[in-house]
Amino acid sequence: MSLGTLDRNPPPLFRQGLSAASKLAVFAALAIFLMVADARFNMTQPLRMLLATALHPMQRALLAPVDAWEAGGDYLRGMERATEAENQARRQLVQQAEKLSRASQLQVENERLRALLKMQAAQSVPTLAAEVLYEAADPYSRRVVIDHGSRHGVRAGAPVINDAGVLGQVTRVYLLSSEVTLLGDKDAAIPVLNNRTQQRGVAYGGERSEGAMELRFMAANADIKVGDLLSTSGLDGVYPPGLPVATVAAVERRGDTSFARIALKPASPPDAARHVLVLEPLALHEAARTEAAAADSAEAASAAQRKAEIKADAKAKAAEARAAAAASKAQGGER
Repeated sequence: MSLGTLDRNPPPLFRQGLSAASKLAVFAALAIFLMVADARFNMTQPLRMLLATALHPMQRALLAPVDAWEAGGDYLRGMERATEAENQARRQLVQQAEKLSRASQLQVENERLRALLKMQAAQSVPTLAAEVLYEAADPYSRRVVIDHGSRHGVRAGAPVINDAGVLGQVTRVYLLSSEVTLLGDKDAAIPVLNNRTQQRGVAYGGERSEGAMELRFMAANADIKVGDLLSTSGLDGVYPPGLPVATVAAVERRGDTSFARIALKPASPPDAARHVLVLEPLALHEAARTEAAAADSAEAASAAQRKAEIKADAKAKAAEARAAAAASKAQGGER
C-alpha cells in the first residue's frame, strides 16, 4: 500500500463524539442561556444557595488561620497601644507629682518668707535679706555661705537669723558673699537668757555631736528643765535681746562635778535654712543711734540759738523803731 492511500482517520475505538468546535459552541450557548435565565428568572438562585451552604464550613475552615492571624495582630497591637497609654499615664503622673512637690515646696518657702518678713518688721535694727548658697567644705567647722557681701553692706560680726531664730554670726566678709559660722560650730558662743527663770548663761557649740549645743558652767542645782527656751540676752552688744536660740534637750546632773551637763537643741536647724536676715550688730546700731541723737540734739540747740538770735534782732529793731518814733515826735513839738 502506498503512502498516499493511507487512511488518516482514527479507528472507531478512539472516536470521542462531537468535535471540539461543536463542544465549544454548545457550551457557549449553554452559558449564555444560563446567564440570561439567571438574570431574568433567577433560575440558578436555589443552586447557588445550595452550593454556598455546602461550601460554608469549608470556607470557615480555610479562613480560620487568617482570622487567627488577624486576631493575634489585633491583640499585639492592642497590647502595644495599652502599654504606650500606660507609659504616657505614668509620665503624666510623674509630672503631676513633680508639680505637686514644687507647689508644696513653694508653699513652705512662702510661709517661711512671710514669717521672715514679720520678723524683719519686728526688728528695731536695720536688716538685710540674703539667701544661703551652700555649706562650707571645711569638715572641722559648721559654716554656710550667703549671697551678700561687703558690697551690699554686710559687716563682720553681724548676727544672722531666720524665721525660727538665731542661725549664727558673720565671720568672714567678701565682696559678693560672706561666711556665717553657725551656732553649732565648736568655736561658737552666745549669751542666752532662760525665758522661764530669767537666768543668764552662755551657750557653746557642741563638741560631742555635730550641730548640737551645750550650756556650760551651770551649777548642778540650777533651776533648769528639759524644754526651757533660751533666747538672746543682748548683753554682748551683738545680738538683739529676745531672739530664740535653743531649747534644753537634756539635763545631766552628776555627783562627781559641781556643774550640770546641759544639751541644747538649736531653735533654727541649719540644714533647713535657705532665706535669712543679716542684722546690724547691736553695738553699732546703738552707736549710730547715739550719734543720731547727738546730731539731733545739736541741731535742736542750733535751731533754738537761731530762734533766740532772731527774737533778739526783732526786739532790737522794735526798740530802734520806737526810739525813732519818739525822736520824730519830739522834733514836731519843738516846731
